[in-house]
Amino acid sequence: MLSTPLAAALRRRDVHYGWVVAAVTFLTMLATAGAVGAPGVFIGPLQKEFGWENSQISSALAIRLVLFGLMGPFAAAFMNRFGLRRVALTALTIICTGMLVSLYMTQIWQLILLWGVVVGIGTGLTAIVLGATVATRWFTARRGLVMGMLSASTATGQLVFLPMLASVTEHYGWRAALSIICAMMIAVIGAVALLMRDRPSDLGLPAYGETNVTDTPHAAGGFGALLLTPLTTLRDAAKTWTFWVLFLTFFVCGASTNGLVQMHFVSLCGDFGLAATAAAGMLAMMGIFDFMGTIGSGWLSDRYDSRWLLFMYYGLRGLSLIFLPYTHFSFYGLSIFAVFYGLDWVATVPPTVKLTSQYFGRERTNLVFGWIFTGHQLGAACAAYGAGLTRTVYETYLPAFFASGLLCIFAAAIVLTIGRLRRAPVQAPQTQTAPAPA
Repeated sequence: MLSTPLAAALRRRDVHYGWVVAAVTFLTMLATAGAVGAPGVFIGPLQKEFGWENSQISSALAIRLVLFGLMGPFAAAFMNRFGLRRVALTALTIICTGMLVSLYMTQIWQLILLWGVVVGIGTGLTAIVLGATVATRWFTARRGLVMGMLSASTATGQLVFLPMLASVTEHYGWRAALSIICAMMIAVIGAVALLMRDRPSDLGLPAYGETNVTDTPHAAGGFGALLLTPLTTLRDAAKTWTFWVLFLTFFVCGASTNGLVQMHFVSLCGDFGLAATAAAGMLAMMGIFDFMGTIGSGWLSDRYDSRWLLFMYYGLRGLSLIFLPYTHFSFYGLSIFAVFYGLDWVATVPPTVKLTSQYFGRERTNLVFGWIFTGHQLGAACAAYGAGLTRTVYETYLPAFFASGLLCIFAAAIVLTIGRLRRAPVQAPQTQTAPAPA
């Protein structure tokens, strides 16, 4: 493993190894997000090749989004028990295998099984919970900034790769584009195997911003206890108003981002005569502005009240979605939309993670946030299927975009009902401990 000598070399230069772990996590989430976002440009080609309806394809993507979210809390428990490295390697292998096999699919049930169930489980084992775990475990100082960077990787992977994938799909077919994603996955597997470590104490380091090495033991117990821990965490967190506000606002977040715009924006633009490559280029522009906006959001969440940040983010997003139909889908109008919408695509994540840590404690942050992220993916799944159904029944996506904009205004209002820094009555879990795995 390359991490031990590299950590020693960086220490001599006064560079903390946490930044290497953050970089590897960034690449992992980037690749995973590319796998999540890619099917958005495959809807049209799949319809033409196999004759599947939009609602049928959307149902498979909705299943993937649900599993992407539902796996989050259990992924956090797996990371606490088996370590970041093992879980990340397992997840990437599952995703890559599912996508490689899907190159040979011919039936809709195969799409549902491979892109819905297999890829859904694989992406759910990493998702944004991986970023939250790395940020809270490896960083005390600059935690919001790191969470912003890792969150930005999710949207960057979902959006920036799409123009390239759309171009490859147009010239060489969807299988060629899918093969590129698989190759990217294999490269990231190598980086994780060589460089990822579970905790700072594995290398004899304190967390960034601390001076003492804290040896946090891995949770132990049987498989039943491992599955029970997320459920008991949910039981305790669900007793608080704060949890439900964060859950509902993240439901709206998913319904207004990757479930709606990521999945259906290209097809929506096609309805108004815009080519798929041009529409994907607009998504890439959103990704660029989201990268800046999300890192900025992490910086702001280290300094300002996260409730007011979320109020502004959801409000801006809602107004952007309501404005979209009035752009007339011109280059100028869509560019304005891409800038304002892109700035807060996932800018909601750093302040949401910070509120979760403040109200539920550092040890349970990844578990509670895993359940909050489940809300995000349930919202994404509802939007992915609902928008596809709207297009099939009414031959237009516009009602889904208006509804999503109004939900964002609702989210902006209810987030201010969270009390100021009043901790929820959630106690640290009582678990047995065991030596960290090799």
